[in-house]
Amino acid sequence: MGTTATTRSAERGAANTMHRLVDRAGAGLRRPWVVDGGAALGFLLLALWVCQGLWPDPTTRELALNPEDQTLIEWFLAVDTRVLLGEHGLLTDRLNVPDGVNLVVNATSLTLGVLLAPVTLTLGAPVSFAVLTVGNLAGTATAWYLLFARTLGAHRAVAVAGGAFCGFAPAMISHSNSHWHMTAQWLVPPIVWSVVRMVRAAEAAATRQVVTSGVILGVLVTVQYFLGAEVLYLTALTLALFSLAYALVRWRWTRKILLGFLTGMAVAVGVGMLLLAYPIWFQLAGPGSVSGGPFSPYVYSADLRAWVTFSPLSLAGTDAAADLASGPAEYNTFLGWPLLVVTTACVVWLRRQALVLAVAFAAVLMAVLALGPRLVINQERTDIPLPYLVLVDVPVIDGALPQRYAMAVVPLIAVVLVRALERARTLPDLGWLVAPVAIGVALLPLFPTPLPARDRDPVPEFISAGHWRQCVPEGGVLVPVPLPTPPRPEPMRWAAAANAEFALPQGFFIGPYGGDGAASMGIYPRPTSILLAEVATTGQVPQLEEGHRIQAESDLAYWGAHCVAVVPGQRYEDRLVFVLNQLLGPGERIADTWAWRVSS
Repeated sequence: MGTTATTRSAERGAANTMHRLVDRAGAGLRRPWVVDGGAALGFLLLALWVCQGLWPDPTTRELALNPEDQTLIEWFLAVDTRVLLGEHGLLTDRLNVPDGVNLVVNATSLTLGVLLAPVTLTLGAPVSFAVLTVGNLAGTATAWYLLFARTLGAHRAVAVAGGAFCGFAPAMISHSNSHWHMTAQWLVPPIVWSVVRMVRAAEAAATRQVVTSGVILGVLVTVQYFLGAEVLYLTALTLALFSLAYALVRWRWTRKILLGFLTGMAVAVGVGMLLLAYPIWFQLAGPGSVSGGPFSPYVYSADLRAWVTFSPLSLAGTDAAADLASGPAEYNTFLGWPLLVVTTACVVWLRRQALVLAVAFAAVLMAVLALGPRLVINQERTDIPLPYLVLVDVPVIDGALPQRYAMAVVPLIAVVLVRALERARTLPDLGWLVAPVAIGVALLPLFPTPLPARDRDPVPEFISAGHWRQCVPEGGVLVPVPLPTPPRPEPMRWAAAANAEFALPQGFFIGPYGGDGAASMGIYPRPTSILLAEVATTGQVPQLEEGHRIQAESDLAYWGAHCVAVVPGQRYEDRLVFVLNQLLGPGERIADTWAWRVSS
Protein backbone atom coordinates (compact mmCIF):
# COMPACT_ATOMS: atom_id res chain seq x y z
CA MET A 1 0.00 0.00 0.00
CA GLY A 2 2.82 2.40 0.89
CA THR A 3 4.49 1.80 -2.43
CA THR A 4 1.20 2.39 -4.28
CA ALA A 5 0.53 5.62 -2.40
CA THR A 6 4.06 6.83 -3.11
CA THR A 7 3.64 6.03 -6.80
CA ARG A 8 0.33 7.89 -7.00
CA SER A 9 1.83 10.87 -5.19
CA ALA A 10 4.72 10.93 -7.66
CA GLU A 11 2.33 10.73 -10.59
CA ARG A 12 0.27 13.61 -9.20
CA GLY A 13 3.44 15.61 -8.66
CA ALA A 14 4.58 14.93 -12.23
CA ALA A 15 1.14 15.89 -13.57
CA ASN A 16 1.14 19.13 -11.58
CA THR A 17 4.60 19.93 -12.86
CA MET A 18 3.47 19.30 -16.42
CA HIS A 19 0.42 21.54 -15.97
CA ARG A 20 2.63 24.33 -14.59
CA LEU A 21 5.00 24.01 -17.53
CA VAL A 22 2.10 24.07 -20.00
CA ASP A 23 0.60 27.11 -18.25
CA ARG A 24 3.94 28.89 -18.33
CA ALA A 25 4.42 28.01 -21.97
CA GLY A 26 0.93 29.24 -22.78
CA ALA A 27 1.53 32.46 -20.88
CA GLY A 28 4.82 32.91 -22.72
CA LEU A 29 3.18 32.39 -26.08
CA ARG A 30 0.60 35.01 -25.17
CA ARG A 31 3.25 37.63 -24.46
CA PRO A 32 3.05 40.46 -27.00
CA TRP A 33 6.66 40.22 -28.13
CA VAL A 34 6.29 36.49 -28.76
CA VAL A 35 3.15 37.05 -30.83
CA ASP A 36 4.84 39.91 -32.68
CA GLY A 37 7.84 37.73 -33.44
CA GLY A 38 5.58 34.96 -34.69
CA ALA A 39 3.75 37.36 -36.96
CA ALA A 40 7.02 38.69 -38.38
CA LEU A 41 8.25 35.14 -38.98
CA GLY A 42 5.01 34.27 -40.77
CA PHE A 43 5.37 37.31 -43.03
CA LEU A 44 8.96 36.34 -43.78
CA LEU A 45 7.99 32.81 -44.74
CA LEU A 46 5.23 34.12 -47.01
CA ALA A 47 7.68 36.54 -48.67
CA LEU A 48 10.17 33.72 -49.23
CA TRP A 49 7.42 31.66 -50.81
CA VAL A 50 6.43 34.51 -53.14
CA CYS A 51 10.08 35.02 -54.16
CA GLN A 52 10.98 31.33 -54.29
CA GLY A 53 12.03 31.60 -57.93
CA LEU A 54 15.17 33.53 -56.92
CA TRP A 55 16.40 30.85 -54.55
CA PRO A 56 18.51 28.92 -53.65
CA ASP A 57 21.09 30.60 -55.93
CA PRO A 58 20.13 34.19 -56.83
CA THR A 59 23.24 34.61 -58.97
CA THR A 60 21.81 32.22 -61.58
CA ARG A 61 18.19 33.44 -61.47
CA GLU A 62 16.25 36.52 -62.53
CA LEU A 63 12.66 37.73 -62.38
CA ALA A 64 11.14 36.85 -65.74
CA LEU A 65 8.66 39.73 -65.95
CA ASN A 66 11.13 42.60 -65.52
CA PRO A 67 14.77 41.45 -65.85
CA GLU A 68 15.96 44.83 -67.17
CA ASP A 69 15.07 46.63 -63.94
CA GLN A 70 16.67 43.81 -61.94
CA THR A 71 19.92 44.46 -63.80
CA LEU A 72 19.60 48.17 -62.99
CA ILE A 73 18.96 47.51 -59.31
CA GLU A 74 21.91 45.16 -59.02
CA TRP A 75 24.09 47.86 -60.55
CA PHE A 76 22.73 50.40 -58.05
CA LEU A 77 23.49 47.99 -55.20
CA ALA A 78 27.06 47.62 -56.45
CA VAL A 79 27.55 51.38 -56.78
CA ASP A 80 26.18 51.96 -53.28
CA THR A 81 28.99 49.84 -51.84
CA ARG A 82 31.33 52.69 -52.84
CA VAL A 83 30.00 54.57 -49.79
CA LEU A 84 31.91 52.17 -47.55
CA LEU A 85 35.05 53.11 -49.47
CA GLY A 86 34.59 56.81 -48.78
CA GLU A 87 32.75 57.84 -51.96
CA HIS A 88 29.77 59.87 -50.72
CA GLY A 89 28.84 61.87 -53.84
CA LEU A 90 25.33 61.95 -55.26
CA LEU A 91 26.77 61.90 -58.79
CA THR A 92 28.41 58.63 -59.83
CA ASP A 93 31.07 58.43 -62.53
CA ARG A 94 30.63 54.65 -62.93
CA LEU A 95 27.99 54.92 -65.66
CA ASN A 96 27.37 57.21 -68.66
CA VAL A 97 30.99 58.32 -68.78
CA PRO A 98 32.09 61.02 -68.98
CA ASP A 99 28.94 62.81 -67.73
CA GLY A 100 28.00 60.39 -64.96
CA VAL A 101 24.56 59.78 -63.44
CA ASN A 102 22.65 61.76 -60.83
CA LEU A 103 21.75 59.14 -58.22
CA VAL A 104 18.89 61.01 -56.53
CA VAL A 105 17.18 61.58 -59.88
CA ASN A 106 17.16 57.82 -60.37
CA ALA A 107 15.43 55.24 -58.16
CA THR A 108 18.67 54.32 -56.42
CA SER A 109 17.30 53.80 -52.88
CA LEU A 110 20.60 54.69 -51.23
CA THR A 111 19.28 53.60 -47.83
CA LEU A 112 18.90 49.99 -48.94
CA GLY A 113 22.13 50.03 -50.91
CA VAL A 114 24.16 51.11 -47.90
CA LEU A 115 22.37 48.72 -45.52
CA LEU A 116 23.03 45.81 -47.86
CA ALA A 117 26.57 46.84 -48.82
CA PRO A 118 28.20 44.13 -46.64
CA VAL A 119 26.02 41.48 -48.32
CA THR A 120 26.81 42.86 -51.77
CA LEU A 121 30.55 42.92 -51.15
CA THR A 122 30.67 39.39 -49.74
CA LEU A 123 27.96 37.49 -51.64
CA GLY A 124 27.25 39.67 -54.66
CA ALA A 125 24.59 42.10 -55.88
CA PRO A 126 22.15 39.34 -57.00
CA VAL A 127 22.00 38.00 -53.43
CA SER A 128 21.36 41.49 -52.08
CA PHE A 129 18.60 41.90 -54.68
CA ALA A 130 16.92 38.68 -53.53
CA VAL A 131 17.25 39.73 -49.87
CA LEU A 132 15.69 43.15 -50.44
CA THR A 133 12.87 41.71 -52.57
CA VAL A 134 11.94 39.39 -49.71
CA GLY A 135 12.73 41.92 -47.00
CA ASN A 136 10.61 44.72 -48.43
CA LEU A 137 7.51 42.51 -48.50
CA ALA A 138 8.02 41.04 -45.03
CA GLY A 139 9.25 44.31 -43.52
CA THR A 140 6.32 46.34 -44.84
CA ALA A 141 3.79 43.78 -43.58
CA THR A 142 5.47 43.63 -40.16
CA ALA A 143 5.62 47.41 -39.81
CA TRP A 144 1.91 47.82 -40.58
CA TYR A 145 1.08 44.94 -38.22
CA LEU A 146 2.92 46.70 -35.38
CA LEU A 147 1.17 49.99 -36.13
CA PHE A 148 -2.26 48.33 -36.07
CA ALA A 149 -1.51 46.32 -32.93
CA ARG A 150 0.43 48.82 -30.84
CA THR A 151 -0.69 52.24 -32.04
CA LEU A 152 -4.31 51.56 -32.98
CA GLY A 153 -4.69 48.89 -30.27
CA ALA A 154 -6.11 46.22 -32.55
CA HIS A 155 -6.24 42.57 -31.53
CA ARG A 156 -3.10 40.75 -32.66
CA ALA A 157 -5.03 38.46 -35.03
CA VAL A 158 -6.77 41.46 -36.57
CA ALA A 159 -3.44 43.26 -36.91
CA VAL A 160 -1.98 40.23 -38.70
CA ALA A 161 -4.74 40.43 -41.30
CA GLY A 162 -4.20 44.16 -41.79
CA GLY A 163 -0.43 43.84 -42.01
CA ALA A 164 -0.61 40.93 -44.45
CA PHE A 165 -2.88 42.89 -46.78
CA CYS A 166 -0.59 45.95 -46.71
CA GLY A 167 2.55 43.91 -47.31
CA PHE A 168 1.23 41.46 -49.90
CA ALA A 169 -1.45 43.41 -51.77
CA PRO A 170 -1.44 43.04 -55.58
CA ALA A 171 0.43 46.31 -56.04
CA MET A 172 3.20 45.21 -53.68
CA ILE A 173 3.56 41.85 -55.41
CA SER A 174 3.58 43.51 -58.82
CA HIS A 175 6.23 46.08 -57.87
CA SER A 176 8.33 43.28 -56.41
CA ASN A 177 9.24 42.72 -60.05
CA SER A 178 12.31 44.92 -59.54
CA HIS A 179 10.68 48.17 -58.37
CA TRP A 180 12.48 48.21 -55.05
CA HIS A 181 11.85 51.92 -54.43
CA MET A 182 8.09 51.25 -54.45
CA THR A 183 8.04 48.14 -52.22
CA ALA A 184 10.34 49.62 -49.58
CA GLN A 185 7.45 50.91 -47.47
CA TRP A 186 8.50 49.67 -44.04
CA LEU A 187 9.21 53.22 -42.85
CA VAL A 188 5.74 54.47 -43.77
CA PRO A 189 4.08 53.03 -40.61
CA PRO A 190 6.76 54.60 -38.37
CA ILE A 191 6.12 57.92 -40.13
CA VAL A 192 2.40 57.54 -39.42
CA TRP A 193 3.21 56.55 -35.83
CA SER A 194 5.32 59.69 -35.32
CA VAL A 195 2.41 61.84 -36.54
CA VAL A 196 -0.03 60.04 -34.23
CA ARG A 197 2.42 60.46 -31.34
CA MET A 198 2.67 64.15 -32.11
CA VAL A 199 -1.13 64.56 -32.15
CA ARG A 200 -1.56 62.70 -28.86
CA ALA A 201 1.17 64.81 -27.28
CA ALA A 202 -0.51 67.98 -28.54
CA GLU A 203 -3.81 66.81 -27.04
CA ALA A 204 -2.11 66.24 -23.69
CA ALA A 205 -0.24 69.57 -23.94
CA ALA A 206 3.05 67.67 -23.63
CA THR A 207 5.30 70.18 -25.38
CA ARG A 208 8.48 68.17 -24.99
CA GLN A 209 6.90 65.11 -26.61
CA VAL A 210 5.53 67.27 -29.40
CA VAL A 211 9.04 68.49 -30.18
CA THR A 212 10.63 65.03 -30.00
CA SER A 213 7.89 63.69 -32.27
CA GLY A 214 8.72 66.42 -34.76
CA VAL A 215 12.41 65.52 -34.65
CA ILE A 216 11.63 61.82 -35.15
CA LEU A 217 9.34 62.62 -38.07
CA GLY A 218 11.98 64.82 -39.71
CA VAL A 219 14.61 62.08 -39.43
CA LEU A 220 12.25 59.39 -40.74
CA VAL A 221 11.28 61.56 -43.70
CA THR A 222 14.97 62.04 -44.51
CA VAL A 223 15.70 58.32 -44.46
CA GLN A 224 12.58 57.58 -46.51
CA TYR A 225 13.68 60.16 -49.10
CA PHE A 226 16.77 58.07 -49.76
CA LEU A 227 14.71 54.88 -49.52
CA GLY A 228 12.12 55.97 -52.08
CA ALA A 229 11.13 59.58 -52.72
CA GLU A 230 8.03 58.61 -54.69
CA VAL A 231 6.64 56.63 -51.75
CA LEU A 232 7.45 59.57 -49.47
CA TYR A 233 5.47 61.93 -51.72
CA LEU A 234 2.47 59.59 -51.83
CA THR A 235 2.62 59.18 -48.05
CA ALA A 236 2.73 62.93 -47.46
CA LEU A 237 -0.16 63.61 -49.84
CA THR A 238 -2.28 60.84 -48.31
CA LEU A 239 -1.65 62.05 -44.77
CA ALA A 240 -2.50 65.61 -45.82
CA LEU A 241 -5.83 64.54 -47.33
CA PHE A 242 -6.65 62.36 -44.33
CA SER A 243 -5.73 65.12 -41.86
CA LEU A 244 -7.90 67.65 -43.69
CA ALA A 245 -10.92 65.35 -43.62
CA TYR A 246 -10.36 64.32 -39.99
CA ALA A 247 -10.00 67.95 -38.92
CA LEU A 248 -13.29 68.89 -40.58
CA VAL A 249 -15.16 65.99 -38.99
CA ARG A 250 -13.74 66.76 -35.51
CA TRP A 251 -13.37 70.53 -35.72
CA ARG A 252 -13.68 71.30 -32.00
CA TRP A 253 -11.03 68.73 -31.14
CA THR A 254 -8.87 70.05 -33.98
CA ARG A 255 -8.88 73.58 -32.57
CA LYS A 256 -7.69 72.16 -29.25
CA ILE A 257 -4.63 70.40 -30.67
CA LEU A 258 -3.93 72.65 -33.66
CA LEU A 259 -1.23 74.87 -32.11
CA GLY A 260 0.70 71.91 -30.69
CA PHE A 261 0.37 69.97 -33.94
CA LEU A 262 1.61 72.89 -36.04
CA THR A 263 4.53 73.32 -33.64
CA GLY A 264 5.53 69.68 -34.07
CA MET A 265 5.18 69.89 -37.84
CA ALA A 266 7.31 73.03 -37.91
CA VAL A 267 10.03 71.13 -36.05
CA ALA A 268 9.71 68.21 -38.49
CA VAL A 269 9.94 70.52 -41.51
CA GLY A 270 12.95 72.28 -40.01
CA VAL A 271 14.80 69.02 -39.34
CA GLY A 272 13.87 67.64 -42.75
CA MET A 273 14.96 70.76 -44.62
CA LEU A 274 18.22 70.91 -42.69
CA LEU A 275 19.04 67.33 -43.66
CA LEU A 276 17.58 67.34 -47.17
CA ALA A 277 18.36 70.84 -48.45
CA TYR A 278 21.46 69.77 -50.37
CA PRO A 279 20.08 66.45 -51.73
CA ILE A 280 16.90 68.15 -52.95
CA TRP A 281 18.91 70.93 -54.59
CA PHE A 282 21.12 68.29 -56.20
CA GLN A 283 18.05 66.46 -57.49
CA LEU A 284 16.50 69.59 -58.98
CA ALA A 285 19.52 71.61 -60.09
CA GLY A 286 22.65 69.46 -59.77
CA PRO A 287 24.57 67.76 -62.59
CA GLY A 288 22.37 65.33 -64.50
CA SER A 289 19.20 66.71 -62.88
CA VAL A 290 15.77 66.74 -64.48
CA SER A 291 12.61 68.65 -63.56
CA GLY A 292 10.18 65.83 -64.26
CA GLY A 293 9.91 62.22 -65.31
CA PRO A 294 10.40 60.65 -68.75
CA PHE A 295 7.01 58.89 -68.70
CA SER A 296 3.75 60.35 -69.97
CA PRO A 297 0.93 60.51 -67.38
CA TYR A 298 -1.50 59.85 -70.23
CA VAL A 299 0.11 56.45 -70.80
CA TYR A 300 0.72 55.47 -67.18
CA SER A 301 -2.84 56.03 -65.98
CA ALA A 302 -4.98 53.40 -64.28
CA ASP A 303 -7.76 51.77 -66.26
CA LEU A 304 -11.09 52.11 -64.44
CA ARG A 305 -11.89 48.46 -65.10
CA ALA A 306 -8.66 47.37 -63.42
CA TRP A 307 -10.05 48.34 -60.00
CA VAL A 308 -12.64 45.54 -60.14
CA THR A 309 -10.30 43.01 -61.79
CA PHE A 310 -7.97 40.49 -60.13
CA SER A 311 -4.23 40.81 -60.65
CA PRO A 312 -2.57 38.23 -62.92
CA LEU A 313 -0.20 37.62 -59.99
CA SER A 314 -3.01 36.66 -57.58
CA LEU A 315 -4.90 33.45 -56.94
CA ALA A 316 -7.98 34.48 -58.95
CA GLY A 317 -6.17 36.41 -61.65
CA THR A 318 -5.80 35.58 -65.33
CA ASP A 319 -3.17 36.54 -67.88
CA ALA A 320 -5.78 38.47 -69.86
CA ALA A 321 -6.02 41.03 -67.06
CA ALA A 322 -2.47 42.16 -67.84
CA ASP A 323 -3.83 44.14 -70.80
CA LEU A 324 -5.39 46.60 -68.34
CA ALA A 325 -1.98 47.75 -67.02
CA SER A 326 1.07 49.39 -68.56
CA GLY A 327 3.29 46.48 -67.52
CA PRO A 328 3.66 43.54 -65.11
CA ALA A 329 5.27 45.79 -62.49
CA GLU A 330 2.30 48.19 -62.47
CA TYR A 331 -0.70 46.15 -61.27
CA ASN A 332 -1.48 48.95 -58.84
CA THR A 333 -5.27 48.96 -58.90
CA PHE A 334 -6.16 45.27 -59.22
CA LEU A 335 -8.12 44.92 -55.97
CA GLY A 336 -11.12 43.00 -57.36
CA TRP A 337 -14.79 43.82 -57.02
CA PRO A 338 -15.43 41.71 -53.86
CA LEU A 339 -12.96 43.76 -51.79
CA LEU A 340 -14.34 47.06 -53.07
CA VAL A 341 -17.89 45.97 -52.22
CA VAL A 342 -16.94 44.74 -48.74
CA THR A 343 -14.87 47.86 -48.01
CA THR A 344 -17.74 50.12 -49.07
CA ALA A 345 -20.12 48.16 -46.84
CA CYS A 346 -17.69 48.51 -43.91
CA VAL A 347 -17.47 52.28 -44.44
CA VAL A 348 -21.26 52.56 -44.39
CA TRP A 349 -21.43 50.38 -41.28
CA LEU A 350 -18.76 52.42 -39.46
CA ARG A 351 -19.79 55.81 -40.82
CA ARG A 352 -20.06 57.30 -37.32
CA GLN A 353 -16.33 56.82 -36.77
CA ALA A 354 -14.37 59.93 -37.73
CA LEU A 355 -11.28 57.83 -38.50
CA VAL A 356 -13.14 55.71 -41.03
CA LEU A 357 -14.75 58.70 -42.74
CA ALA A 358 -11.42 60.49 -43.09
CA VAL A 359 -9.75 57.34 -44.41
CA ALA A 360 -12.55 56.84 -46.96
CA PHE A 361 -12.22 60.44 -48.13
CA ALA A 362 -8.47 60.09 -48.69
CA ALA A 363 -8.88 56.71 -50.39
CA VAL A 364 -11.45 58.00 -52.89
CA LEU A 365 -9.33 61.01 -53.83
CA MET A 366 -6.16 58.95 -54.26
CA ALA A 367 -8.09 56.42 -56.34
CA VAL A 368 -9.41 59.18 -58.61
CA LEU A 369 -5.91 60.66 -59.02
CA ALA A 370 -4.67 57.19 -60.02
CA LEU A 371 -6.94 57.34 -63.07
CA GLY A 372 -4.72 60.03 -64.57
CA PRO A 373 -5.62 63.17 -66.52
CA ARG A 374 -8.32 61.56 -68.71
CA LEU A 375 -10.51 58.57 -68.01
CA VAL A 376 -9.53 55.18 -69.46
CA ILE A 377 -12.18 52.45 -69.50
CA ASN A 378 -11.34 48.94 -70.65
CA GLN A 379 -8.30 50.19 -72.61
CA GLU A 380 -10.34 52.91 -74.33
CA ARG A 381 -8.96 56.41 -73.70
CA THR A 382 -11.82 58.90 -73.42
CA ASP A 383 -11.83 62.70 -73.46
CA ILE A 384 -13.37 62.88 -69.97
CA PRO A 385 -11.10 65.16 -67.89
CA LEU A 386 -10.11 64.16 -64.36
CA PRO A 387 -8.58 66.03 -61.38
CA TYR A 388 -5.05 64.83 -62.20
CA LEU A 389 -5.04 67.33 -65.07
CA VAL A 390 -3.99 70.05 -62.61
CA LEU A 391 -0.82 68.06 -61.81
CA VAL A 392 0.30 67.54 -65.40
CA ASP A 393 3.60 69.33 -66.08
CA VAL A 394 3.99 70.37 -62.44
CA PRO A 395 7.76 70.08 -61.85
CA VAL A 396 8.88 67.17 -59.66
CA ILE A 397 5.31 66.04 -58.91
CA ASP A 398 4.74 64.89 -62.48
CA GLY A 399 7.61 62.45 -61.94
CA ALA A 400 5.24 60.27 -59.88
CA LEU A 401 3.21 58.09 -62.23
CA PRO A 402 -0.58 58.56 -61.81
CA GLN A 403 -1.40 54.86 -61.47
CA ARG A 404 0.95 54.57 -58.47
CA TYR A 405 -1.33 56.84 -56.44
CA ALA A 406 -3.41 53.68 -56.07
CA MET A 407 -0.75 52.18 -53.81
CA ALA A 408 -1.80 54.60 -51.08
CA VAL A 409 -5.32 53.18 -51.22
CA VAL A 410 -4.13 49.80 -49.89
CA PRO A 411 -3.25 50.84 -46.30
CA LEU A 412 -6.33 53.07 -46.19
CA ILE A 413 -8.52 50.07 -47.01
CA ALA A 414 -6.57 48.08 -44.42
CA VAL A 415 -7.50 50.62 -41.74
CA VAL A 416 -11.18 50.24 -42.62
CA LEU A 417 -10.95 46.44 -42.50
CA VAL A 418 -9.11 46.49 -39.19
CA ARG A 419 -11.72 48.79 -37.63
CA ALA A 420 -14.51 46.58 -38.99
CA LEU A 421 -12.93 43.42 -37.52
CA GLU A 422 -12.46 45.18 -34.19
CA ARG A 423 -16.09 46.29 -34.16
CA ALA A 424 -17.22 42.76 -35.07
CA ARG A 425 -15.49 41.35 -31.96
CA THR A 426 -17.99 43.23 -29.80
CA LEU A 427 -21.11 41.85 -31.49
CA PRO A 428 -23.25 39.25 -29.66
CA ASP A 429 -24.12 35.69 -30.71
CA LEU A 430 -22.87 34.80 -34.21
CA GLY A 431 -22.99 38.36 -35.46
CA TRP A 432 -19.25 38.68 -34.91
CA LEU A 433 -18.64 36.15 -37.70
CA VAL A 434 -20.21 38.19 -40.50
CA ALA A 435 -17.43 40.73 -40.97
CA PRO A 436 -14.50 38.25 -40.72
CA VAL A 437 -16.15 35.87 -43.20
CA ALA A 438 -17.00 38.64 -45.66
CA ILE A 439 -13.51 40.15 -45.44
CA GLY A 440 -11.89 36.74 -45.75
CA VAL A 441 -13.92 35.92 -48.86
CA ALA A 442 -12.96 39.29 -50.37
CA LEU A 443 -9.24 38.89 -49.63
CA LEU A 444 -8.80 35.24 -50.59
CA PRO A 445 -8.83 35.85 -54.39
CA LEU A 446 -5.98 38.35 -53.88
CA PHE A 447 -3.65 35.78 -52.30
CA PRO A 448 -0.34 36.17 -54.15
CA THR A 449 1.22 33.58 -56.43
CA PRO A 450 5.01 33.14 -56.72
CA LEU A 451 6.80 35.66 -58.92
CA PRO A 452 7.76 34.12 -62.28
CA ALA A 453 11.52 33.60 -62.52
CA ARG A 454 13.97 31.98 -64.92
CA ASP A 455 17.64 31.07 -65.36
CA ARG A 456 20.01 33.80 -66.47
CA ASP A 457 23.26 33.68 -68.40
CA PRO A 458 26.33 33.61 -66.14
CA VAL A 459 28.66 36.61 -65.98
CA PRO A 460 31.71 35.90 -68.18
CA GLU A 461 34.82 34.49 -66.52
CA PHE A 462 36.57 37.59 -67.85
CA ILE A 463 34.63 39.50 -65.18
CA SER A 464 33.89 36.94 -62.45
CA ALA A 465 37.52 35.80 -62.17
CA GLY A 466 38.89 39.35 -62.29
CA HIS A 467 40.65 39.03 -65.63
CA TRP A 468 39.30 42.44 -66.62
CA ARG A 469 42.06 43.95 -64.45
CA GLN A 470 44.56 42.95 -67.15
CA CYS A 471 43.33 45.76 -69.37
CA VAL A 472 41.33 48.12 -67.13
CA PRO A 473 42.73 49.89 -64.04
CA GLU A 474 40.43 50.29 -61.05
CA GLY A 475 38.14 53.22 -61.74
CA GLY A 476 38.92 52.94 -65.46
CA VAL A 477 36.46 52.56 -68.33
CA LEU A 478 35.46 49.25 -69.89
CA VAL A 479 33.45 49.37 -73.12
CA PRO A 480 31.30 46.23 -73.48
CA VAL A 481 30.05 45.41 -76.97
CA PRO A 482 27.23 45.97 -77.58
CA LEU A 483 27.05 48.89 -75.15
CA PRO A 484 24.32 48.91 -72.46
CA THR A 485 21.06 50.69 -73.29
CA PRO A 486 17.68 50.91 -71.50
CA PRO A 487 16.17 48.08 -73.60
CA ARG A 488 19.32 45.95 -73.24
CA PRO A 489 21.23 46.81 -70.05
CA GLU A 490 22.75 43.32 -69.57
CA PRO A 491 26.40 44.48 -69.72
CA MET A 492 25.72 46.48 -66.54
CA ARG A 493 25.76 43.10 -64.77
CA TRP A 494 29.50 43.05 -65.49
CA ALA A 495 30.03 46.18 -63.41
CA ALA A 496 27.68 44.90 -60.71
CA ALA A 497 29.65 41.64 -60.47
CA ALA A 498 32.84 43.70 -60.03
CA ASN A 499 31.23 45.95 -57.37
CA ALA A 500 31.41 48.91 -59.78
CA GLU A 501 35.20 48.98 -59.73
CA PHE A 502 35.15 50.12 -63.35
CA ALA A 503 32.92 52.53 -65.30
CA LEU A 504 30.75 52.01 -68.39
CA PRO A 505 29.62 54.32 -71.21
CA GLN A 506 25.90 54.83 -71.88
CA GLY A 507 23.61 52.64 -69.74
CA PHE A 508 20.11 52.40 -68.31
CA PHE A 509 19.25 55.50 -66.26
CA ILE A 510 17.20 58.72 -66.22
CA GLY A 511 19.05 61.80 -67.44
CA PRO A 512 18.52 65.21 -69.11
CA TYR A 513 19.04 64.03 -72.68
CA GLY A 514 15.60 64.63 -74.14
CA GLY A 515 14.62 67.69 -76.18
CA ASP A 516 15.56 70.96 -74.41
CA GLY A 517 17.09 69.01 -71.54
CA ALA A 518 13.92 67.05 -70.75
CA ALA A 519 14.12 63.75 -68.92
CA SER A 520 15.03 60.72 -71.00
CA MET A 521 15.80 57.06 -70.51
CA GLY A 522 19.48 56.72 -71.28
CA ILE A 523 21.49 58.83 -73.70
CA TYR A 524 21.57 59.03 -77.49
CA PRO A 525 24.40 56.65 -78.48
CA ARG A 526 27.52 57.75 -80.30
CA PRO A 527 28.11 56.65 -83.92
CA THR A 528 30.42 53.73 -83.06
CA SER A 529 27.90 52.43 -80.53
CA ILE A 530 25.14 52.59 -83.17
CA LEU A 531 27.34 50.73 -85.65
CA LEU A 532 28.15 47.93 -83.20
CA ALA A 533 24.52 47.65 -82.05
CA GLU A 534 23.37 47.16 -85.65
CA VAL A 535 25.90 44.40 -86.21
CA ALA A 536 24.88 42.71 -82.95
CA THR A 537 21.19 42.93 -83.88
CA THR A 538 21.18 42.16 -87.61
CA GLY A 539 24.48 40.39 -88.22
CA GLN A 540 25.06 42.72 -91.19
CA VAL A 541 28.65 43.93 -91.49
CA PRO A 542 28.93 47.29 -93.29
CA GLN A 543 31.73 48.29 -95.63
CA LEU A 544 34.23 49.82 -93.22
CA GLU A 545 36.17 52.88 -94.26
CA GLU A 546 38.81 55.13 -92.78
CA GLY A 547 36.07 57.40 -91.46
CA HIS A 548 34.73 54.57 -89.30
CA ARG A 549 38.16 54.04 -87.74
CA ILE A 550 38.60 57.74 -87.06
CA GLN A 551 35.12 57.90 -85.51
CA ALA A 552 35.87 54.87 -83.32
CA GLU A 553 39.05 56.52 -82.04
CA SER A 554 37.10 59.71 -81.33
CA ASP A 555 34.33 57.88 -79.47
CA LEU A 556 36.75 55.83 -77.38
CA ALA A 557 38.64 59.00 -76.49
CA TYR A 558 35.36 60.69 -75.54
CA TRP A 559 34.57 57.82 -73.18
CA GLY A 560 38.11 57.71 -71.82
CA ALA A 561 38.11 53.98 -72.62
CA HIS A 562 40.85 51.64 -71.46
CA CYS A 563 39.50 48.39 -72.89
CA VAL A 564 36.84 47.15 -75.33
CA ALA A 565 35.35 43.67 -74.77
CA VAL A 566 32.78 41.69 -76.75
CA VAL A 567 30.00 40.10 -74.72
CA PRO A 568 30.72 36.36 -75.25
CA GLY A 569 28.13 33.86 -76.38
CA GLN A 570 25.92 36.24 -78.35
CA ARG A 571 24.54 35.33 -81.76
CA TYR A 572 26.85 37.43 -83.92
CA GLU A 573 29.92 37.44 -81.72
CA ASP A 574 32.26 36.44 -84.58
CA ARG A 575 31.06 39.35 -86.74
CA LEU A 576 31.52 41.84 -83.91
CA VAL A 577 35.07 40.53 -83.41
CA PHE A 578 35.71 40.99 -87.15
CA VAL A 579 34.41 44.59 -87.10
CA LEU A 580 36.45 45.51 -84.03
CA ASN A 581 39.56 43.98 -85.53
CA GLN A 582 39.05 46.26 -88.53
CA LEU A 583 38.46 49.31 -86.36
CA LEU A 584 41.00 48.78 -83.57
CA GLY A 585 43.45 46.20 -84.84
CA PRO A 586 43.82 42.58 -83.70
CA GLY A 587 42.18 41.75 -80.39
CA GLU A 588 43.35 39.24 -77.79
CA ARG A 589 41.60 36.42 -76.00
CA ILE A 590 41.46 37.00 -72.24
CA ALA A 591 39.79 34.05 -70.51
CA ASP A 592 36.47 33.61 -72.35
CA THR A 593 36.28 37.11 -73.85
CA TRP A 594 37.74 38.93 -76.85
CA ALA A 595 39.29 42.22 -75.73
CA TRP A 596 41.12 45.22 -77.22
CA ARG A 597 43.38 47.41 -75.15
CA VAL A 598 42.97 51.10 -75.89
CA SER A 599 46.12 53.21 -75.74
CA SER A 600 45.69 56.38 -73.75
